Amino acid sequence: MTFSILVRDRETGAIGGAAATGSLCVGGWVLRGNLLAGMSASQGASPSTLWGEDVLAAMQGGADAATAVEEITQADAGRAYRQLAALDLEGGTGAFTGKKNTPEMGSHAFSGGIASGNMLAGLGVLEKMAGAFQAASGALSERLLAALRAAESAGGDSRGLFSAALLVLHPDRAPLTLRVDYHPDNPIGALTDLHGRATTGDYAYWARKVPVLNDRDRGLD
Repeated sequence: MTFSILVRDRETGAIGGAAATGSLCVGGWVLRGNLLAGMSASQGASPSTLWGEDVLAAMQGGADAATAVEEITQADAGRAYRQLAALDLEGGTGAFTGKKNTPEMGSHAFSGGIASGNMLAGLGVLEKMAGAFQAASGALSERLLAALRAAESAGGDSRGLFSAALLVLHPDRAPLTLRVDYHPDNPIGALTDLHGRATTGDYAYWARKVPVLNDRDRGLD
């Protein structure tokens, strides 16, 4: 139903993820992040938002991504219908795909990130998504959008797409959390437009003035 990508920018300490699906509200269901833990993407035929939160808690407690994913997924009787990917703050990755999800399905780890999906047009979608991210330039959010577009061009979700989302967490910047919960024709295009609006003009000026991890007292002065 879904394809997603989780990444870490080693130069800035930022982490981020993007996802799209042929169903509704992919951002609310799939993407989770914590600058003290890492990123997660919990998806599948019967996704568990608890998995997404629990794997972050395990990584914040000291587990690497692979260990955290194994720990969280083993204890769930419904695991065959779920998929989970995680990225820790060292760039390590972990992934699980339950056998009762709909093919094509799987994960593709690359340097500093991981791409995952199910009900894909083909597994090449994941490699295209990772490759596009690595080849792109610009801000982390722009590279993540490039990855989504590449995945869609490679076939993406075999049903087509209805929603898309982007989440970027940076120690020196406000969270960038953007969601297109339903668009009948082009959710990635709508997400790209929303990104442009959110990173320019008055909204971007305001976002540069709010507290962040490395400056908790920052205000509007």
